[in-house]
Amino acid sequence: MRRIVLFVFAYGLWLLLTLPSGQDWPVFVAGGVVAVLTAIFFGGEFSHRPLSFLNPRRWFWGILYIPVFLWHMLVANLDVAFRVLHPDCPVRPGIVKVRTALKTDVARAFLANSITLTPGTMTIDIDDDILYVHWIDVFEDGENIEANTKAIAADFEKYLRRIFE
Repeated sequence: MRRIVLFVFAYGLWLLLTLPSGQDWPVFVAGGVVAVLTAIFFGGEFSHRPLSFLNPRRWFWGILYIPVFLWHMLVANLDVAFRVLHPDCPVRPGIVKVRTALKTDVARAFLANSITLTPGTMTIDIDDDILYVHWIDVFEDGENIEANTKAIAADFEKYLRRIFE
């Protein structure tokens, strides 16, 4: 069942992305082959409850997550640009621990990718509920996991919990 849901999702996404460009049969076949291979190789990891991805509530929160993520990405870009262009280059890099309350592997992976895609942070490891993040501006008390979590991941987690759990 997981593989079928993943195939339908992957092929539907392929069609949405390729239909504006034309309707040649090789495009449909290639999309089918890619969707089948994706379902075969990744279907077991897709979800423990594959039909839960069809829940409209999850899609609603997923759509709301996009502008939140884009906002954080914009702010992080401006922050990094300021630090690079500043004459004193106020950069205090380091690796910090961030605790996540997310339970599923998919949610944690999505959080790690969201953190990595915002400039100035990069997730380097996930160990159960702890993410190790390389950060461009570590607080004076970089060991404070709660402060690190609030600054880096808290806004993302509010949405990701509703999407993936």
